[in-house]
Amino acid sequence: MFKFERKKRFKKEPLKKGIFKKRPCRFCGDKVKNIDYLDYQKFQKFLTERGKIVPSRLSGNCASHQRQLAQAIKKARVLSLLPFVAE
Repeated sequence: MFKFERKKRFKKEPLKKGIFKKRPCRFCGDKVKNIDYLDYQKFQKFLTERGKIVPSRLSGNCASHQRQLAQAIKKARVLSLLPFVAE
């Protein structure tokens, strides 16, 4: 009988996570308490070309303002102030 040898599998090296500097929240800097959905011109900075909401690690928003921003964008989309999908 033939004896088959198993191939040795090497462990993969763990991925190094990039260390990045946290950007300051624009809304905290301007001391904005509530984000209004009618100011949809301000939301253009927080949307990609395709109309997706930019995550907070890229935009630099704090968690509470990111949630308010997402809710305001969704309300503006329902009222057709902003498109759901960009062409």
